[in-house]
Amino acid sequence: MASMRDIKRRKESIQSTSQITKAMKLVSTVKLQKAKGRAEETKPYFEKMYRTVSGMLAKSGGTENPYVKAKDDNASKKKGVILITSNRGLAGGYNSNVVKLITQGEFGKENTIIFPVGRKGLETMQRQGYTCLGDFSEVMNNPLFGDAVSIGKTVTGALENGEIDEVYLAYTVFKNTVTQIPTLIKILPFSEEDFENGQGEETSEEKKGPVALMNYEPEEEETLGYIIPLYLNSLIFGALVEAVASENGARMQAMDSATSNAEEMIDTLGLQYNRARQAAITQELTEIVAGASAIS
Repeated sequence: MASMRDIKRRKESIQSTSQITKAMKLVSTVKLQKAKGRAEETKPYFEKMYRTVSGMLAKSGGTENPYVKAKDDNASKKKGVILITSNRGLAGGYNSNVVKLITQGEFGKENTIIFPVGRKGLETMQRQGYTCLGDFSEVMNNPLFGDAVSIGKTVTGALENGEIDEVYLAYTVFKNTVTQIPTLIKILPFSEEDFENGQGEETSEEKKGPVALMNYEPEEEETLGYIIPLYLNSLIFGALVEAVASENGARMQAMDSATSNAEEMIDTLGLQYNRARQAAITQELTEIVAGASAIS
């Protein structure tokens, strides 16, 4: 059995840790309330943006826009992934779950470029041997739409220069306080299958009937050249906002669990300390009685 001094030191250490986890939980709770409201306010806009742009392109017929290409499964494609994680740990499986979407998916190290948003994702992907382009870690402190525009320019520049052929977005969807869903979506270029899956709010009867082609003013290429980058920036910003809410929700859960575990350990150590103390008292009494018996 451990000595009373060792048990007391360990108990004091765990009590100190418990105070830290309680404080971190309170901080995450406050941040979560703000981030949750922001995510709920912005989500409808970005979902509408995706449905609208998908519907427009589905009705545009053949277009030569560089962001819209026919799907060719036989071609070897270079993939770019916007990976959104946090700058800090202590958030349970938040960071590792979204990283696994890449490392355990169909993203080989040779043909994948990572655009890391968040220090944890950057460090992990570099250790795994992936090529990382840029470092947008500071964005996670307080995401703004201008930050999404900066990331979007870097990604579209790589797409136009031929460094990548496809763009994916890996982030964590905020469902509620206790549920965050790691998500991987393809955002560029559009393909015919994407059109079919993103027709928006049309009913099944409308999809069965003839579809009128979209008319553009000004010209189609000029219009899409403006709308598609805006669409990309909007999706990135929406993912950033959701990721911040998800991070604080995951950290709040992790700190709550850590605090509960610490309290259980403190109770257990309290019992061990009392037993050790009782054993010491019993030992001292036994020695006194034995000494008195020997004298008499």
